[in-house]
Amino acid sequence: MGTFIIEGGHQLKGEITPQGAKNEALQILCAVLLTAEEVTINNIPDIIDVNKLIQLLINFGVKVTQLGPGSYRFQADEVNLDYLQSDQFKIDGKGLRGSIMLVGPLLARFGKGSIPRPGGDKIGRRRLDTHFEGLIKLGAEFNYNSEDYFYSVEAKELIGTDMLLDEASVTGTANIVMAAVLAKGKTTIYNAACEPYLQQLCNMLIRMGANISGVGSNLLTIEGVESLNGTSHRVLPDMVEIGSWIGLAAMTKSKLTIKNVQWEYLGQIPSVFRKLGLTIEKKEDDIFIPAHTEGYEIQNYIDGSILTVADAPWPGFTPDLLSIVLVVATQARGSVLIHQKMFESRLFFVDKLIDMGAKIILCDPHRASIIGHDFKSQLKAATLTSPDIRAGISLLIAALSAQGTSTIHNIEQIDRGYERIVERLQKIGAKIQRM
Repeated sequence: MGTFIIEGGHQLKGEITPQGAKNEALQILCAVLLTAEEVTINNIPDIIDVNKLIQLLINFGVKVTQLGPGSYRFQADEVNLDYLQSDQFKIDGKGLRGSIMLVGPLLARFGKGSIPRPGGDKIGRRRLDTHFEGLIKLGAEFNYNSEDYFYSVEAKELIGTDMLLDEASVTGTANIVMAAVLAKGKTTIYNAACEPYLQQLCNMLIRMGANISGVGSNLLTIEGVESLNGTSHRVLPDMVEIGSWIGLAAMTKSKLTIKNVQWEYLGQIPSVFRKLGLTIEKKEDDIFIPAHTEGYEIQNYIDGSILTVADAPWPGFTPDLLSIVLVVATQARGSVLIHQKMFESRLFFVDKLIDMGAKIILCDPHRASIIGHDFKSQLKAATLTSPDIRAGISLLIAALSAQGTSTIHNIEQIDRGYERIVERLQKIGAKIQRM
């Protein structure tokens, strides 16, 4: 188990470029199974979760060639379906939540797909019903082996249909879309997720020959085609990492430029941080954050009531950044209520921030009230353990702002979602070492 040693309390300065989007890359990589032709993907982040999925593709017999940093060519012309039934697949598939999105492409192209119950962050219930209900509506037969937690679907032919998703699941929508593009006839998906990552997947599939309309909306219409061809694709910058660096700049009173963020895909992220009192300037396609030497003040609602920051499906605020907002609020002037609607265990890391001196009341599993210190009382260094990716980066930001030297264990959780984080933070002046 790895450890970070962090000497906090230092201002940072310089430029940082966000990595490719983790959540998009996981979808795009699964889509290479839909064609026997070559698919080239650029700006793939070098992180544990993505590398695990690439290895899964290799285990399936997909030819993978690295063309350069973050650039790969894939060709799934000799897929080994026997791997699906192997004991090794049951082990390999468990370690990655994103492996669930292999099922749709495998079902569409080969008539069957399987997955062990996938792992990932321990942030609460993350049901798979939306995925499999959508595939069943397309004509798949579903089986669940409760003894070894193994899901499987089979279909001689998928038939397009109308469906209303019970939740706007991003990965569920992605799985259903990847199955429907090769189904016979027309599929309409109501209450579809429309996050930028899903838009990117749809646009890539269209370049491969898929017939999809309504991209960017909650109603997708898909006319099935017989086969797809190869293409090339570039992954967007990671909006969650961009939000993380905004939070880092605020907490360390640092002047920071975040390069090439593709503003048009950031949604509410800049406005939510501005409501916390942060100055965020648009400079061409960069974000510039000046040093908040005088602190920052949380805006109340126009009637004077306390601000609430809550997550919602796109174009609402992403749940992956609520932990960052929470940490930033610990040093603001004023108070804010954080409402994490999607996952009932995601706020449980706040006890570690309370140990560091933060004023937080955990109201229930979904809500936390934060009273900011206004930098009049610095957070104190502590020995911490990262419970998941987003809580881990939040604790790292807290440690970089804290007085003294902190230790963070279980940093593999952070490595799952953040590329070469020590090297990149050191370049802007952070005092951090990996042990």
